Formats: sequence, C-alpha cells, structure tokens
Amino acid sequence: MIARAAAGVAAGVVTLGTAELLAGVLNPAVSPVRVLGDAVIDHAPQGLREWAIETFGTADKGVLVVAMLVVAVLVSALAGVLGRAGAVLLAMLGVVVAGFAVAAAGAFAAVPTVAGVAAGIWVLLRAIDGSRADGVAGESRRGGVEPAGDAEAVGGRVREPAGRAVTGGVSGGRLSEDREAAGADRRWVLRGLALATGAGIAAGLAGRALAALRTDVSGERAGVTLPPPREPLPDTPFGADLRTPGITPYLTPNADFYRIDTALTVPQVSIEDWSLRIHGMVQREITLRWADLAARPAIERLTTLTCVSNPVGGDLVGSARWLGYRLDALLAEAGPLPGADMVLSRSVDGWTAGSPLAALTDGRDALLAIGMNGEPLPVAHGYPARLVVPGLYGYVSATKWVTELEVTRFDRATAYWTKLGWAAEGPIKTGTRIDTPAASARLKPGRMSVAGVAWAQHRGIVAVEVQVDDGPWEQARLAADVSVDTWRQWVYEWNATPGPHTLRARSTDGTGEVQTAEVAAAVPDGASGYPAVFVRVG
Repeated sequence: MIARAAAGVAAGVVTLGTAELLAGVLNPAVSPVRVLGDAVIDHAPQGLREWAIETFGTADKGVLVVAMLVVAVLVSALAGVLGRAGAVLLAMLGVVVAGFAVAAAGAFAAVPTVAGVAAGIWVLLRAIDGSRADGVAGESRRGGVEPAGDAEAVGGRVREPAGRAVTGGVSGGRLSEDREAAGADRRWVLRGLALATGAGIAAGLAGRALAALRTDVSGERAGVTLPPPREPLPDTPFGADLRTPGITPYLTPNADFYRIDTALTVPQVSIEDWSLRIHGMVQREITLRWADLAARPAIERLTTLTCVSNPVGGDLVGSARWLGYRLDALLAEAGPLPGADMVLSRSVDGWTAGSPLAALTDGRDALLAIGMNGEPLPVAHGYPARLVVPGLYGYVSATKWVTELEVTRFDRATAYWTKLGWAAEGPIKTGTRIDTPAASARLKPGRMSVAGVAWAQHRGIVAVEVQVDDGPWEQARLAADVSVDTWRQWVYEWNATPGPHTLRARSTDGTGEVQTAEVAAAVPDGASGYPAVFVRVG
C-alpha cells in the first residue's frame, strides 16, 4: 500500500513538473497550477471566498497554492493505491484541467497539461508493472512451484539428489538468494521512483524559473523614471500623522499595502506592450501607449483605498500618494455619448470592474495611476498602470494592469463581481478602526491612548467618538484634515480603571451622517457596524 502510494506521488510530481517545464517554454500563462487556481478562484462559492479573505487576508493566494499542492499529493497517492484505475483517474483530472486551459487560452494551452499527464501515467504504470513483477517472483520463491531437477517429494518434505532436506519446497540457500533478489528488485523500483520524483521537482523548478525569466518586469520597472507632478506633495502632510505609538501611519508603505485581487500569478506587463484602449459609447475611439503619456501633465494626489471585503475594524484599507493622469480628461478626449452611465475597465488578465461614469467625470481626483508613494507602481499593485478612484470600493474601480476602458451602460454590461451577486455600484461606507490598544490586551491602570484611523472617502471625516463599555460617547482628537479622499488619524486619552472593558469607536462623515451601528456582512456592498476591542486592565 505504501509503495503504491509512493508510486502515485512520484507520478503526480512528474505530471506537474513536466507540465510546468513545458509551460515555462511555451507560455507561462497555461501552467496547470495557474489554470486550475484561476478556475478555483472564479468558481468558488461566495461564502468560501469571503472566508478565505477574512481568514488569510493578503496571504490568500499563497494559501490556495499550498492547498492545491497538498490536494495534488493526496490525489496522486490515491491514484497509486488504485493501480491501473489510478491511471484513469489521472487522465480524467488531466481532461478537466486541459478543458479549463482551452477555455481560457485556446487549444494550444492544453499541451503542457496533456504532456504532463502522459508522463505521469507512464511513470505510474511502470512502477505498477515493476511491483507486480516483483510480487510474482516472490510468490514463485515461497513454494507452490515444483522443485527443479531430480528432487523427490516425500510427504511435506523434498529430498534433493544431494540429500538436502527442504521444508516448504525451497532450500535454505536458495531462499536466501531469492530474498536477496526480491530485495534488489524492490530497491530498483524505489530508486526509480526517487529518480522520477527528483526529476519532476527539478523540471517544475526549472519551468518556474524559466517563466519568471521570460516574463519578469521588475528589472524594467527599476529603470522607469516617473514624470514630475505639476504640484509635488510632501511625503507626509503637516499634521496628518499624530505619531501615537501603535497607530497606523498616515501613508501606507508600498510593501505593507493590502493586495486583494483574483490573479493567482501576478501579471507581468511591459511598458513596451502596454496600451489603454478607450472605446464603446464614445464619439471617437482612442488608444494610448506608454510614450503617449509623457506629453500629458501628471498630477499627484493622496487617496485611501478600501476593499469591499474589509470586515469591520479590518486592515484591507490603505492610503498612498498616487501619481497619474486625470481620467475625466482622458474620457473627455473620447467623448462619451449621451445615455452612457458606466465605464467597464478591463485588466490584462480579463478581470473587469464597472464604475459609474459620473464618479470618473465629476471632478474628483480619479486617476490612471502610474506611481505610488514616489516610485513606479509595484508589479503586484498594477504596474505599469491602474485605476485609482476616490470614494468607490476597489471591486468597482481599482482595476490593476488596466488595458481597456469601455464606455457603456449598467443595463448592457456586467462586471466580474457584480455577476457574482455584489452591488453594481460600490460607494465606500464610513468606517473606523481601533489600532491601539490591541484586542485582548492586558493593560496597566492609568491614562493611555486609544487611537486609530477613520475613513469616508470623498466625503471626509469630521468627528470620531469613543465609547468605553456602555458609557457616553466621547470626542476623540483628530489629525489634520488633509483631504476628503484620505483617512484621518484620531486619538482619545482614556483613564483606564481596573477590570474588563470594551472599547468602541464611530465616525461622522463630511455630510454630517454618523457611522451606522447596523451590523452587515461584506456581501453585497460592504460591511458595517462599530469596531469593538475587549481589554483587561489591572
């Protein structure tokens, strides 16, 4: 059983390794791991998606890959135990993955998967045949086969011509030889499986390395010089950062900025290949290349982005200094036609977002962004260009690796997440987060800071209040009001008394509306409710 399971695992490793190597040579986008991962992301139940994001946050893609590899090992082991029926199982799985590949990129996309499965089945069948031959040989050596030569059987014993008495039909010397031969056969099979597994792992690593070498644009990005903005902004505006220990900085470092998207593998787009097509319900279709942007005035703006999957008090929100070009100016050149009310933006990997046309043309600082916090966009955050739209959740606006803007109508086009039940328009709800003290913290009695951030993009924050247990709501002190499109830090000085306490916070936006206490899940248009932190003092 264990030997067969090992044979199945070896076959699975060879399958993946061969497929990854061929994908690295032919087209990294048709790697079976990537194809299957994209299929899982696209077809997973909504509840499972939200659970994964809430549980693993920005590590959800890595967890998915690890889970897929674990399942692949288990299925391969099962295929080995099933023997020849396991080869049929591998073939069926190959057909499924190849089908996803063909649907995504055409018939040629199935080549790595088909070749990998063929190699894996060959290894599995060879291992099964080797084990079977070993078993048959061993069976013939354990008795039940007539002794050769002139040996004479007497009762349960065999008398050979030389007078050697044997019990069970095999002489002691011959039994030893047979055991050695059987052991040699098993070692040969195990060595073959070890070599196959090692070769599969090496092929897979080589394929991944080759794919990275062919597609990686990090070197190109490092050589990109951003255009100077018309009105450069300071790294941190005066008074925007309270510098309270434990509080989130006003600007989120690029390395810490949250990443939530559907791309299992980060798209690698060169500025030489990038273009932005604006089409649909427009007077004139236009296409912009990277070189065309150089003749346009770049602006720099501070904007906080929020993911619709952010739970109450969650960390899927970040603020950055974005450099780019006004979307209202770009759309004006194309000339949207009367009746258009939506812009369907499309990523290089096919992902789509539907933004209200009004939100891109009403004068707010909606950008085609190419820079983030003073450097070119990180590859994981959309290099070379993405959309940044204040006031809208990312699922309807923040398209990374953007290549198309289609001017259309909400009743004619449906974006990726709206097809899955999310609201068509996604205005950001007023939110607050308590950064310090941490949940379940044990604190010393006395005066301490309760602090965090609050946001209501494109409406602004005018007040934050803190409640201790069921007491009255008390005003917190706010950092400088830099922009209605960014969050504001806040701090409340609390005289902590011994015992357990629950701290809550709420905000008031620039229209005078107080953050709702109504608890709602992220689906379909963002979570709501008051953030709460339980602490113990003393």
